[in-house]
Amino acid sequence: MKNLLLLLLSIMSIHLYAQDTGEMRALYGVEEIPGSLKSVQELEDADIPKLFVHTAADSSKDIVFLVIPGGGYSHVAINHEGHAVAKRLNDLGYSAYVLRYRLPKTTTMKDKRYGPVQDAQYAMAQIRKDHSNKKIAVIGFSAGGHLAASVSNLFELPQTEALKQVNLRPDFTVLAYPVISFEDAITNKGTKESLIGPDFKPEDVEFFSMENRVSESSQPTFLMSAKDDKTVPIENANRYAKALNAYNVRNAMFTFEEGGHGFGLINKTNDRDWFAAMMKWLEEVNAQ
Repeated sequence: MKNLLLLLLSIMSIHLYAQDTGEMRALYGVEEIPGSLKSVQELEDADIPKLFVHTAADSSKDIVFLVIPGGGYSHVAINHEGHAVAKRLNDLGYSAYVLRYRLPKTTTMKDKRYGPVQDAQYAMAQIRKDHSNKKIAVIGFSAGGHLAASVSNLFELPQTEALKQVNLRPDFTVLAYPVISFEDAITNKGTKESLIGPDFKPEDVEFFSMENRVSESSQPTFLMSAKDDKTVPIENANRYAKALNAYNVRNAMFTFEEGGHGFGLINKTNDRDWFAAMMKWLEEVNAQ
């Protein structure tokens, strides 16, 4: 009960956080979380997923963003891969929702493999409800890129009955230095372990390797990665682009020679602005 009261007080006090983190919402409100092994009252605050709504002053743009930070499914890098991204989008006139999804845990979830994508689907449902006349672009970083690719390709697998009547498909996808594949040669082992480990079943490796889930229904996609990324090799992005090309799905790849991993909006080794290039590409695709 204490945790629930604290959560409700946080929601009632959202104006205190609006400048930096937008309007905070509990993703499931005060309802119990489907698939949870514990009641909301029993959960730690970090295990209660949240949406942070960053509303642009000018809401005339016809795209709204779902921003999914990375963190290897072991933490959520919500500031430089979340709120900072939303702020830049707001400055450009776009509203954005930053998702703090649940980390996959056997102690809190009936099936930890699907907890994060369930949260992302519920976020999609809320954005559709708030902006029924707008398109949705999902942008994910690192492991958040894996989750963005998951919500982009598993939209025909709603995780609860309540989602079956909702359009869960994003209209555009942006993947920044994303984890795509769980094949040992190119995956990030920590991300793989967190989501589908420690016992790796071949069917899970195949299913959650998102290059295998691409189809003709996949979205126009912008990918960004650095060639010297040793944490999540650029081959992840390359494989996703190759899969999109096989289905003639429009995509673009922005690459840096250097930069490594996890730099967010600013690659300090290079003054090229990948985010500006992405927005130009997205606006062009949207206009067609």
